Amino acid sequence: MALHLSTQRYRWGAFVMVLLLLTACGQPQAAAPMVEAPDAPAEAVVAEPMQVMVSILPQKYFVERVGGDRVQVSVMVPPGSSPATYEPTPAQMTALSQAQAYFSIGVPFEKAWLERIQAANATMQRVDTTAGIERMPMGASSENLDPHVWLSPTLVKTQAEIIAATLSDLDPSAAPMYASRLADFSADIDALDTSIRTTLDGVSQRKFMVFHPAWGYFARDYDLEQIPVEVGGQEPSAAELAALIDRAQTEGITVIFAQPEFSTRAAETIASQIGGEVMLISPLNPDWLGNLQMVADTFARVLE
Repeated sequence: MALHLSTQRYRWGAFVMVLLLLTACGQPQAAAPMVEAPDAPAEAVVAEPMQVMVSILPQKYFVERVGGDRVQVSVMVPPGSSPATYEPTPAQMTALSQAQAYFSIGVPFEKAWLERIQAANATMQRVDTTAGIERMPMGASSENLDPHVWLSPTLVKTQAEIIAATLSDLDPSAAPMYASRLADFSADIDALDTSIRTTLDGVSQRKFMVFHPAWGYFARDYDLEQIPVEVGGQEPSAAELAALIDRAQTEGITVIFAQPEFSTRAAETIASQIGGEVMLISPLNPDWLGNLQMVADTFARVLE
């Protein structure tokens, strides 16, 4: 009897343990805490540079000084070519379809091409950077106006203001930046103007002879007199050449200035007759600021 009870207690105890184990296994497990992955950092949105086109290299300098890396500037007239006779290539005309603005400046080739340039992209904004500038006559005829307004620091400030206003209209979010860069550029122009005046202040000979009359505005700004060899886009006749030689000798001129984009034959003829030399200066140098200072330094050294 005792053995029987002992056996029953053993079986009952085993049954209870199994029941407890089964109950424990059936309890719901606590859910693991959910950890959300952090949001990936948003990529910075970089605006594509605004595509603009200009006629000549100095304008590229102006637009980049104002626009910085917000603009990508293409130049119609490449280095070594003349803005008087240049004809745009088919590739350039095709590239105009991507441009948002074209900045003209009044050089001769534009007269024949501006309408076609606009037709290549009807939505492109065409901007005359000489608006409001009174151009001076080129030579004796008042009908032939001098396009070389980029060689006057004072007039370049006006052009830079037009460029800044245009870029701000096309890209309003960057208008404060354009205004700041315009102010910096204007300050540099003022410093250049002061430096040129100081450089030329002690020069007694105020007359210089140049093949292509590109330096009229520069001469007007700094109290110089330009004597052109070329007249109305034409090389001088034999009689005109003889008169120029006489004048150079009378004025004590020993240097004839020419530029890389034009023939130097007439300049060399005059120089050989007066026992002088031909010196090249370019109105189309892409480093506009440095180039005008260099030209002033050259005039100061040659004219004395």
